[in-house]
Amino acid sequence: MSSLRPVPSSFLAAVAALSLLTGCASADPAPGTDTAATSGADADAHGEIAGAEELAEAQVGLTLVGPGGGVTHLDLLDESVADLGTVREPDAVHSDGRYLFAIDETGVSIVDSGVWTWDHEDHFHYYRAEPRVIGDVEGAGVATVTTTSSSTTGGTGVFFPESGDAVLLDTEALSKGELVERFRVAGDPGSGIVLPVGSFAAIAAGDRVMLRDGDGEQVGVTEDCVAAEGSITTRVGGVIGCEDGALLVTLADGMPQMERIPYPDDAAPRARQFANREGRPRVAALAGEGGEAGIWILDTRARTWTLLPAPEPLVQVTAVDDDDAHLLALTESGRVLILDGETGALRAATEPLVAGSLADGAGGIRLLADQQRAYLTGPVERTVWELDFADDARIARTFTPTTAPLFAALTGR
Repeated sequence: MSSLRPVPSSFLAAVAALSLLTGCASADPAPGTDTAATSGADADAHGEIAGAEELAEAQVGLTLVGPGGGVTHLDLLDESVADLGTVREPDAVHSDGRYLFAIDETGVSIVDSGVWTWDHEDHFHYYRAEPRVIGDVEGAGVATVTTTSSSTTGGTGVFFPESGDAVLLDTEALSKGELVERFRVAGDPGSGIVLPVGSFAAIAAGDRVMLRDGDGEQVGVTEDCVAAEGSITTRVGGVIGCEDGALLVTLADGMPQMERIPYPDDAAPRARQFANREGRPRVAALAGEGGEAGIWILDTRARTWTLLPAPEPLVQVTAVDDDDAHLLALTESGRVLILDGETGALRAATEPLVAGSLADGAGGIRLLADQQRAYLTGPVERTVWELDFADDARIARTFTPTTAPLFAALTGR
């Protein structure tokens, strides 16, 4: 049983307010898109697993990895904190809203926050189970981890660059606290991506994308994808970034298919890292170093790219993809910009907030988009800012964790 200890009330008050905002966020399904089909989810199960409790509201929490790899999970509803154990001190972290993947040069540690939301397109189901550290996937090199919209079915992809190993984990097994490799396929060292889609996976490596089934056997045709880099899952399907555009991987009649979305003829430098409000069809990426050539918007529903101007050198961008087309950007000076996602025009900006973290080269700086708020983490400042991007980038509240968070993820969504 995880031990509990009290959390300072000032911290919990701020985080609880954050949870109320993120917990009620809704998603807008793409017409004709079956989210369960693209993620491999069982529509009849509604995301439920044995031993989990279904609740009336999202059990939003904050899962933190601190110095030395200590993991804590803050329950933002009952104001308790649980020690989940210790993982490798990460060089990078990936999260799908339930699991936390702590990644270093020798493998990946997986933490189950024990809280998740299952998207049934027109409504949601909310669950809570016992949080835990599940275990480790060993490998060589800082891995790329890719997830889907389902935390109870389908697969989770892991690619190790130093060995070239492509691994597909069984996500249903993860939901039960078990670590099961559906397959591990050896390849050549280099960058790569394992993108899960349903019970299949698209493996991008060596300038090609190959489809494999859950046993690791090749299915269907391969596609060219020179210098694959960057991936994300939207309500439409999974995205793999390529030198000449993107590959959109979806399911049709239960089988994976790949569709190329090329850059415009007068394309700027390619996109390398995509970000958006979780699950939305439109994603944002920088075009060139610091967004020197602008900001790419990829609309996976319309299958189009749009290049917007960048008002100053940028570090990160993320698309809210709401009715007002908010686009968020973090500048090299540490300011957060609120941009028009249709034109790139500047709507509002903050003062420099994370200048210290940027100067220090801290890797845990994150600009996260939700339906009504944005969240900026400053590891050096030991502060999290909650921003109202619809109200001139107003700082709604700030709070400071009791332990310096090297990395953090909102979970339970």
